[in-house]
Amino acid sequence: MIAGVFLLILFLIDMIEMIRRFSDRQIGLSGAARLAALNIAGSFYAILPLMTVLAGIALFLGLARSSEMVAIRASGRSALRVVTAPVVAALVLGALTVGLLNPMVAATGSIYDEAVAEIGREGSQTVSLGDSAVWLRQAMQEDGREAGQIVIRARRASPDAVTLYDASFLVFDAEAGPVRRIEAREARLTPGAWQLHQVSDFALDRDNPQAEVTRSAAMTLASDLTAQRIREGFGRPESVPVWQLPAFIAGLERAGFSAARHKVWFQMELARPFLMGAMVMIAAAFTMQHMRGRSAGGAVLMAFGAGIALFFLRNLAQVLGDNGQIPPAMAAWTPVLVGAMLALGLILKREDG
Repeated sequence: MIAGVFLLILFLIDMIEMIRRFSDRQIGLSGAARLAALNIAGSFYAILPLMTVLAGIALFLGLARSSEMVAIRASGRSALRVVTAPVVAALVLGALTVGLLNPMVAATGSIYDEAVAEIGREGSQTVSLGDSAVWLRQAMQEDGREAGQIVIRARRASPDAVTLYDASFLVFDAEAGPVRRIEAREARLTPGAWQLHQVSDFALDRDNPQAEVTRSAAMTLASDLTAQRIREGFGRPESVPVWQLPAFIAGLERAGFSAARHKVWFQMELARPFLMGAMVMIAAAFTMQHMRGRSAGGAVLMAFGAGIALFFLRNLAQVLGDNGQIPPAMAAWTPVLVGAMLALGLILKREDG
């Protein structure tokens, strides 16, 4: 029930945002609904922990108000045994979510990014990883129009994506196809251009296959790429299915790029089922007591506030992990352990004998 309410709210918000964002593109109501439906999966997946704590509050508050909790406790069942089944259910649901919903979110996110790039016509540069190489593509502009493309292949790159090593630039004309190939030992990206060193320039002339090679110590090749756009070209970690993340991380590291964000996200996904279990424990700690003579509103606010605090603590730890200030495992697992331990301590403190 809670998931359905959130889905409806998120869909309406996303749809209004798509209409506002692409109002000058004439995408229509159906186009906005399609983009919202593709984007809603990621938003829904991100707030699953908050929905878990709300569902836990509804469960234990209902048991307390109906006096079922009083009867259960009077029969001699401890609070820990009462909490065990909902926590295990949250763990199982979290594992299924990571295993099944995560790849769906990655797929819909990729389709959404492609659709937005097509609408915004911003798909002139792409970045990908091969088994032993980095591939980039950039557009060539002439008089405000696209005159061709340059496909770049490099054996590896620097972690800041500024320098390529053993790079090959294949120049494609918009009408004539491949017209030039440039080999460089090192290519450094500066504002507006690639600075190439130890260059071999091959003219791809179909009429004269034996065209001479021009060699030079340095060369400048115009480019509208930036290091930030290259790094962003690998996509968000969320766009890679969790099953493919280890191989993707290995490919990033082979290419010389930093995989810190992807390592942190991978550990976050492994910890997600336990985060959902911790959210259920937090809900139980504040709302499983009998509510006669007590303020149910205050208990609900404290439980939800504690859940939000844990959610933001997790996001803060993720930012610190992305910046390399703490290890990925610590960023993912420390907030979960802190939330579970505090909730367990509160449950034990309120345990009767």
